[in-house]
Amino acid sequence: MNPVYSRAEFLTSAASLKGLPPETGREVAFAGRSNSGKSSAINTLCQQRALARTSKTPGRTQLINFFALDEDHRLVDLPGYGYAKVPEAVRRRWGHLMEQYLAGRECLRGLILVMDIRHPLTEHDWQMVGWAHRRHLPLHVLLTKADKLKRGPALDTVRQVASALGAEDVDATVQPFSSLKKQGVDDAHSVLDHWLFASRGPEAQAPDTPEPEG
Repeated sequence: MNPVYSRAEFLTSAASLKGLPPETGREVAFAGRSNSGKSSAINTLCQQRALARTSKTPGRTQLINFFALDEDHRLVDLPGYGYAKVPEAVRRRWGHLMEQYLAGRECLRGLILVMDIRHPLTEHDWQMVGWAHRRHLPLHVLLTKADKLKRGPALDTVRQVASALGAEDVDATVQPFSSLKKQGVDDAHSVLDHWLFASRGPEAQAPDTPEPEG
């Protein structure tokens, strides 16, 4: 594992575009439905317990949170979406903020879209896919809570999600992931390494869908 992830530190939170840190270096954003395991995934990938805030109450992450890996590389935790008890006005504000961020952030190198493997590709997930696709932003799907399914059904879901995205002409990679079992960590790190640290060029794209771990 690249040791830079374990050195991740909270940088800042932003409630609007004006609060975003300067556009230097590179960053990768994480998005996902509330209670999809997004914050836990970030913590697992950074080998920290409380870097990204987790809560038993979905919809608590209302800001764009930035975590610095070093002076030039960041991970970004976008607000969770799709939680019914969040007021409609708040949902619209979050959605507008995320759309603006994804459309205009030039230092953004890719989007990690986090989905519960038991409930993938919700309406809101497709909205995020659409935003990334329109900007030609590299997309990697992290199917979390893979420990909740047996290996066969988990792999079937990976293939089904990849097929559904491909049918919509969306170029994305897909993998199973479990924060509890630490499954898929190396595959996810490989994607992050490629987006954040590989030499930039027109050929720089997300790697092929990783082979699921056993």
